[in-house]
Amino acid sequence: MNVTAQAPRASDKRASSVRAGACLVILGSALAGCMTSKVDETRQMASAVQPNESIVILTKPQLEGVGTEGDFLSCVQEGLGGELVHPQDGQSSKRSKGEVSPFKIYGEQQFTDAMFPWFEPSTAPANAAGLKGLLEHPGVTERLAQIGVRYVVWLDGNTRRTGGGGSVSCAIGPGVGGCFGVGWWDKSSDYVATVWDLQTATELGTVTTDVTGTSVLIGAIAPIPIITPVQSTACNRLSEQLRSFLVGSDLVGAPPAAATGGGGG
Repeated sequence: MNVTAQAPRASDKRASSVRAGACLVILGSALAGCMTSKVDETRQMASAVQPNESIVILTKPQLEGVGTEGDFLSCVQEGLGGELVHPQDGQSSKRSKGEVSPFKIYGEQQFTDAMFPWFEPSTAPANAAGLKGLLEHPGVTERLAQIGVRYVVWLDGNTRRTGGGGSVSCAIGPGVGGCFGVGWWDKSSDYVATVWDLQTATELGTVTTDVTGTSVLIGAIAPIPIITPVQSTACNRLSEQLRSFLVGSDLVGAPPAAATGGGGG
């Protein structure tokens, strides 16, 4: 995803001020009122991941700029509800009790190590055409079959601060002290997940999410932060839609996304 930074316009500053005011009004209620979110899906191939198949989630290589955060990748891994083949410390799959894993999720580092050097940042294919050429190299398809990974999900995008305003001042004097004022900052989480089928060298489609929100810091004797969970909301929205895409919930005659039996993660 290519992101172009632009100087904030007067209308953007007014919109930030309005959102900041709204956050103040809903101080005692849900923070969701400080956010807007959008999720889109585009499917190019009618294909679905089967419970016995494995996927791997990789961050798109970035030659310039900021790449996708490692904690966001870990969050998506957990949110998909698949069986984590190489879970990190403290990492667990988010599934309902009694829900069967819809597929397996291979570890990112383990995959790049097993497929060295074909998925290193400098050599990884940039598109489906490059993937087709990669699969023609001797030993690549055999290695993929050995580790059992069929689908790659490329994650691109990041969370960034887009604006802000106001100020909070704190002072301490003899027998008195406190903070006064209001400050706010805007953040935007924009991510795209692109799914490739390594067996057929095709791109199945993409899932994108765009979440924006305003957080507020209120100076009322002690600083009171109202943090809007922009990135975690983007992870939840993307994971939910991506899971539906992978299991083919939108395909005619597709099996249900969740079955019962077995233990949850």
